[in-house]
Amino acid sequence: MSADPRVSIHPDSTVLMAAIAARLITKLVDIQDRHGEATVVLTGGTMGIGSLKAVAESPAARAVDWSKVNFWWGDERFVAAGDAERNARQAQDALLSHINVDPARVHVPGSTDDFDSPDDAAADYARRLAEAAAAEHAADMSDDRPEQPARLPRLDIVLLGVGPDAHVASLFPEQAGIREKELTVVGVHNSPKPPPARVSLTLPAINTASEVWMVVAGDDKAGAVGLALAGANPVQVPAAGPRGRRETLWLIDEDAASRVPEQLVRKGPSGA
Repeated sequence: MSADPRVSIHPDSTVLMAAIAARLITKLVDIQDRHGEATVVLTGGTMGIGSLKAVAESPAARAVDWSKVNFWWGDERFVAAGDAERNARQAQDALLSHINVDPARVHVPGSTDDFDSPDDAAADYARRLAEAAAAEHAADMSDDRPEQPARLPRLDIVLLGVGPDAHVASLFPEQAGIREKELTVVGVHNSPKPPPARVSLTLPAINTASEVWMVVAGDDKAGAVGLALAGANPVQVPAAGPRGRRETLWLIDEDAASRVPEQLVRKGPSGA
């Protein structure tokens, strides 16, 4: 059952990124204690990459066994693999090059180096997700294992940013991607935000996650945040659509929080 969203407000983006990093480290340790490994879906953007940099800079990061963390991406720009605009390239510079990752656990959507179209790259990414799900299914010896493996592996945490237009991943208002009901991954051809070609998880895929964390800062996002938390239609306001099965958490700064319904707000001494 999907979780109603909770909102945690922090004073500014710097404090917010540090809080996200601390929360992520703690959560990954807890998940590894239960399952032996953890799976996180990363996001790009200022907040997403800044939070990864804060993880790399935290002394507590050593508590995580990074060799047993599986990394996927919520979306990627369909450009050359070495392009500085690639989310995976930025994540590599911010965090992955600073920790002991297992390269076999880092799953990057395909680029123009290997595929002719974002649709081809999306199909490949969906195939790899399904293969990971099948391997996970085969290794699961519990009595309550489902008879058939899912199309997606267990996604413990999905990180998502939000654009001023309320897009999440590369699911944009009114476009085909946000309307998709069946596919786990889609190719995007006409992103209003350059570059136009992208690969993105769909809302049905995102919503299989145990926890979804919406990480947002800036007053230019306040309208999108307010509409999403007021229960807008996800086709018009994609940020209203993500729901974790166990938790949906909005981690935002005060600038982004000006239009948040008061009953959803949870503020502590440091905003946590």
